[in-house]
Amino acid sequence: MLILYYNTKDMGGNTVFQNTTQPPIQAGPVNPTPQVESQEPSFPIKGKIIKLSIGILLFVLFIYLIINFVIPRFGPKKEETVTLTYWGLWEDKQVMQNVISDFEKRNPNIKIDYIKQDPKEYRERLATRILNGTGPDIFRFHNTWFPMFSDMLLPMSSDTIKKEEFQNNFYTVIQKDLVKNGAIYGIPLEIDTLSLFVNTDSFKAAGVEVPKTWEEFAKTARSLTVKDENNNIKSAGAALGTFDNITHAPDIISLLLLQNSANLNNLNSTSQNAAEAFNFYISFVKENNVWDEKQDPSILAFAKGNLSMFFGYSWDIFIIKNANPNLNFAIYPVPHLPDKNISIASYWVEGVSLKSKHQRESLLFMKFISEKETEQKLFSEQAKTRLFGEPYARVDLAESLKDNPLLYPFIIQAKDAVSSFFASDTYDNGLNFKMNNYLGDAVRSVLGNTSAETAVEVLDKGINQVLQQYSKSTPVSN
Repeated sequence: MLILYYNTKDMGGNTVFQNTTQPPIQAGPVNPTPQVESQEPSFPIKGKIIKLSIGILLFVLFIYLIINFVIPRFGPKKEETVTLTYWGLWEDKQVMQNVISDFEKRNPNIKIDYIKQDPKEYRERLATRILNGTGPDIFRFHNTWFPMFSDMLLPMSSDTIKKEEFQNNFYTVIQKDLVKNGAIYGIPLEIDTLSLFVNTDSFKAAGVEVPKTWEEFAKTARSLTVKDENNNIKSAGAALGTFDNITHAPDIISLLLLQNSANLNNLNSTSQNAAEAFNFYISFVKENNVWDEKQDPSILAFAKGNLSMFFGYSWDIFIIKNANPNLNFAIYPVPHLPDKNISIASYWVEGVSLKSKHQRESLLFMKFISEKETEQKLFSEQAKTRLFGEPYARVDLAESLKDNPLLYPFIIQAKDAVSSFFASDTYDNGLNFKMNNYLGDAVRSVLGNTSAETAVEVLDKGINQVLQQYSKSTPVSN
């Protein structure tokens, strides 16, 4: 056993070991201290993992923000799909859809929702919806309606159609109707002109030629009129002279007025010309006695074979053939005065609402329908459902209809056609309706022995009232 004695004393910084007298301390048996392995606490490692995880999340978030918010601002924007509402008349959706599909293929981000409208109260419904912001983007309107819609129509941009292109491709009457102050306000898909329908069997039986002048027309009408023993008309030579039972009476009277150089916007300035036209029109009842108020509506009388000459538009062919498929008839240009090869144009136009929220896309559609191929495609689709499509509005397509004897006469008159606010079958309850009412009153007053001069004076006042009500320039060209 080892006994140790020690004492430590600081002496100038030296340490010495000396023996002491203190009792010895006996050390007991020494047991070795168990060795415990050294372990570091666990929380520092977890902290590193958490920091690493947060770093990864922040990096992922940063990449996400870059990809989804920063890069798209510098790259091309993905166009959203736009749906345009298109209000049409007359044509069923199945006819229009194949044409519309061609446009949608060319413009995959634009869809067209075509809705065929009921013509009854269409003009009023259209105007109301446009004004309250719930109207269509694209809509159909009659060529005489510009005064009623001028503040609702979006002018075509030069990207849609250039003025030179419009002038070269469309008839003069269309340019006068739709170009205002240098701006183009619509694109027509068709044109129609007032034409002369003749019963070929009646003409053959009487051995007469189709008249080309109004003098010839009056003579031919007398020779074709058949009366009974009581001098009642059994078969009329022509339908002129009354108003209420003559289909398209406003258009026919307009034709006579304009061919005789009457100014529809100011009849009093050409009162003598207007009075002459009225007297000629009334003479078919009062003097020639080839028509009267007892006859059926003229289109029905013609379909029945009881009228030899009828004035109508291309769409009347379908009505006549539906009523009498076996009737033999042909179409010719209207009679004229010397150097006055004028007919009346009546047609429908596609326009864009000034309140459309998708004007750019709507104008793209206008550009599409102005193209030659589009009109041809539409005509083809229409011809699948009826005898023929609507006569082309484009000048460069006229000759393609040359071999169609029923349709071509309407086209060849288009180059000399003019418009009139005295227009039938527009169902507008507006400008046309009010003008026609005044015109009808004038005809009835002359039939009741009022002088034509007085009737013209009263009619002129009525015209001025309507024009002031709409206070826009009219589409009439003299």
